[in-house]
Parts: sequence; structure tokens; C-alpha cells
Amino acid sequence: MMTETAPFRPIEAGSQPANDTPLYRSTGLRHPARPPLRIPQTVTETTGPRFRPVQFGPIADLSVVNRKQAVGERIIVRGRVVDEDNRPVPHTMIEIWQANTGGRYDHPGDQHDAPLDPNFHGSGRVFSDADGWYQFVTIKPGAYPWHNHHNAWRPNHIHYSLFGTGFGQRVITQMYFPGDPLLALDPIYHAIPDQAARERLISSFDINITSPDRALGYRFDFVLRGRHATPTEQG
Repeated sequence: MMTETAPFRPIEAGSQPANDTPLYRSTGLRHPARPPLRIPQTVTETTGPRFRPVQFGPIADLSVVNRKQAVGERIIVRGRVVDEDNRPVPHTMIEIWQANTGGRYDHPGDQHDAPLDPNFHGSGRVFSDADGWYQFVTIKPGAYPWHNHHNAWRPNHIHYSLFGTGFGQRVITQMYFPGDPLLALDPIYHAIPDQAARERLISSFDINITSPDRALGYRFDFVLRGRHATPTEQG
């Protein structure tokens, strides 16, 4: 008996950011100026690289460096990586990077005058398990100014990069926090036209993830394609 394969569910209009978003000024400098070309995929693009914990050791607690606790509000982030049919995507590598509690990245290019924290580097790496679950501990990032427009501040957010089984299978996105007043003013967040799609980038507080006497918990899931796909960076 033959079984039919469910058709691919196309991304809904307005649910992903456009390459050129005028209010997010730098998109005008870095998005493609010509239509994309379809390049035939060979075995090189479809079979690798494969990232495994034995090669890329997980860094699941960003809040401690050399056994010293970082400054700021410690949080736990947990969620699932799933496909458009809510099936788990196992053993995918998830990279994490963020600013510290003062809103500064541990990077030479960040010259914001907020203090650096020697016990917080703001980068980590975890893998989803067999059921698609991932989890890490970090410090809630602070807001920071950027020069997109007058008095511009980025909401609190965490960056993610998810890798698949080939060079063409990588997505980059951001997670925001509930109740952040800066979301209403942020051109990057509002580069996604559809409100429901934008709100998929906001984590939810979860008391069941919260660790007593240790850290508040937030839930954030990734949907990798389809009508309810997590919005990702396009340009």
C-alpha cells in the first residue's frame, strides 16, 4: 500500500521579514540586489557538515566562567525544535550569542560604554535531544543603544543559529521577552509584517521550567518551516 506524502506548506505572506526594510536601515546596504539563482544541489551540499557533541562540546551554562557567576538575572531557556508537522528535529546544533546584563557584547566591535563582565562571554552551544528538546542557562540580556535612528534601543534578546544536515540548512533568528516595552519601537522586530508571526519570536514565562531558588524559566520553540515557521533573518 502506498502512502501519500503531505505537501509542503508554503510560508504565509508577511510572516517573514523582507530583505529590504527601510526602517531597518542597514538592510538597504546588505540585501541581495538581484534575484537569487537556483543552483543544483550536489552530495557536498546535502550530506554535510554534520555537527556532533563529540566534536563541538556543548556550552549549556553561559552564566558561569571559570566557576565564577556572572552578574545579572539568571534564567533558564527551554524549548523544542520541530518541523511543520510538529515532529521533533533531533540532534541539531543550536548556537547562542547575546549581550550581558548591561547590554554589551563581549566583542571588540562593541564600544558601548556599559561595563564588560569577566564572568560572562555571552556565547554558548547546545544540541536538541532525540525528542527535539534543548535547554541552557544564561543571564537575561540588557537593552542597548544602536544607531539606526534617534534614541534607538534594542529590546532584550538572544540570538540563535540552528544547523541542519547540509550547508544550505542553517537558520538565524532572535528570541525576545514578554512585556518588553521596546518591542513596540523596534524596526527589526517590526520588519515582520504579520503580528502573529512577530509574536512567535517572544518567549513565554514558564513556572515549570523555573528552578526554585535559582532561575526563572522561559519557553521558546523553533518551527523550521511551513505556515507557522519561526521568522528568521533573510538578508
